[in-house]
Amino acid sequence: MTFRMPTTTTATRAARLLVLLAALGTLLFAGAPQAAAHASLTGSSPADGEVVAAAPETVVLTFSERVTLSGDKALRVLDPAGGRVDTGEITDLSADGTVRHGVALTGGLADGTYTVAWQAVSADSHPIAGAFTFSVGAPSETSVRLSDQQPGGGTVGLLYETARFPAYAGFVLLVGGVAFTLLCRPGAGAARASGRLALAGWTAVTGATLALVLLRGPYTGVGLRDAIDTKTGTALLSRLLLLAAAALFLAVLYGGGARERRGGRGLPGYALPVAGALLAVGLAATWALSEHASTGQWTQVAVPADVIHLLAAGAWLGGLATLLTLLFRFPEQVSRAVVRRFSLLAFWSVVALAVTGIFQAWRQVGDADALLSTRYGQLLIVKVALVVLILAAAWISRRWTARLAEGTGHRDADPPAEGDPAPEPAAVPSAPGSEGGEDPVRRAQLARQRAAVRQTRRRRDRDADAERSGLRRSVLAEAAIAALILAVTTALTGSTPARTEAAAATASTPEPISVQLPYDTGGPHGQGTALLDITPGGTGDNVLHLRLTDPEGLPNGAEEVRISLTLPAEDLGPLRYEPTHVDVGHWVSDDLRLPRPGDWELSLTLRTSEIDQTTETTTVTVG
Repeated sequence: MTFRMPTTTTATRAARLLVLLAALGTLLFAGAPQAAAHASLTGSSPADGEVVAAAPETVVLTFSERVTLSGDKALRVLDPAGGRVDTGEITDLSADGTVRHGVALTGGLADGTYTVAWQAVSADSHPIAGAFTFSVGAPSETSVRLSDQQPGGGTVGLLYETARFPAYAGFVLLVGGVAFTLLCRPGAGAARASGRLALAGWTAVTGATLALVLLRGPYTGVGLRDAIDTKTGTALLSRLLLLAAAALFLAVLYGGGARERRGGRGLPGYALPVAGALLAVGLAATWALSEHASTGQWTQVAVPADVIHLLAAGAWLGGLATLLTLLFRFPEQVSRAVVRRFSLLAFWSVVALAVTGIFQAWRQVGDADALLSTRYGQLLIVKVALVVLILAAAWISRRWTARLAEGTGHRDADPPAEGDPAPEPAAVPSAPGSEGGEDPVRRAQLARQRAAVRQTRRRRDRDADAERSGLRRSVLAEAAIAALILAVTTALTGSTPARTEAAAATASTPEPISVQLPYDTGGPHGQGTALLDITPGGTGDNVLHLRLTDPEGLPNGAEEVRISLTLPAEDLGPLRYEPTHVDVGHWVSDDLRLPRPGDWELSLTLRTSEIDQTTETTTVTVG
């Protein structure tokens, strides 16, 4: 089929406005700080900061959801000098719903502190990375220096996240343009205009997908081959294959095949709608099977629900963009029958969006606290607000549609096709001094003048139609809001689901330890209560605060304070500390290290005079 570049009209200015809004939304959300992780490390063996008596044979990491570890840097164990002491053979040890991966260590590890550095790709396609240390025998100094640059960050991360927007927007325009043509059936000239919009969507999604494929390796921090050999890489390549088939589909729908169908020949009437539906479902599945819908709970329902959600968004928002284009370029072909068909399509699309959106929100958020306290939840609130706003604009459009339906000045029949040739201009006299024939300069000038007259006449006729002018303005507002909704949706797919973020925070944040110990040293002012707070209360480095109060609750003093910790189950300890006196009745130890989880016996020794002393003991549980 043949596409002509449109002249600079109000439609062009409206398109520029939409592009500006889309670019603004992309920069606003794609440039915002991304969440630190989607999957998260929930535990390890040895644990972070743990001191083990003998060198372990393997290092095992536990994650909150499925991850892919590939490449030479996926899981490294480094000795105090920075040399690798792992074999590089990563084993998947997942079982019973718990995601674990381990790497074997070389034998004969010396005492000292070892660094574990890892990077992976979570099941929803986003890269994650981290590092921690453990010690054999006793802690030591280490010279390991790891890069501060996280995978998925920097310029590459910004480019990758930005490319996701035109991929979504292109899909919406492609699906919406085709659905409008097949289901709403505008006139011949308008169908070619919707074909241009569908082609623009195809170009955008294809170009963005190619960019995502090329950026996938740098984005995840591995080679391109390793990046492609993942669920997301396979989905991107599958999308490109489906887009190649979609190009043939567009050629049949809007090219020569369309003329044959108008002549009563060609494919059966159901063939193109069925083929288009299959291609649209396949394209939507490349997102649903590789992003948030494919992770977490209820994935068997979430994946098809996400496909329906994407198709409904494409039919509604893409159809809205198509209707806006027709209202500017072919208002006379926006008949009451066409608008009624699109209204019905939009209604059922909104119903599908509401049902699937509520389900996905419940699955990914969980509760009100996660909705308000996480970036994902806050973006979801913004998206819902924009949807309410666009529905209000749609209600205004519906009022203009009702007025349009009451009008009788427009017919449903198609006007002459846009591509029909204009009458040939009259012959232009030869220029003085020429050898005969028409003056090409003068002929071009007359052609431009006649085109300007036709354009002015079309604009005048269009603006004189009050119903279509009002509908055009309200649909333009809807399309502008739709561009922002797509930008927020892009940011949502790049954020950690609220439920996952809340679960990771709960799993990674130990409970602070607080205990009260009554004491009596036997001397004057030797009675009271010792309040001990250990934060964060997990393995590794902690801070201990000790406060002594007398029976009336006032600060109480002591000449000497000592603390020791023993882990009887593993014959570890005692670990002895002498807290620093910072205020009346207040002591602090900021170097308290708990190398292993378990039930620790804490002994507190207080001396209030040369001869008055007591030792109180309690048990504290370290997670």
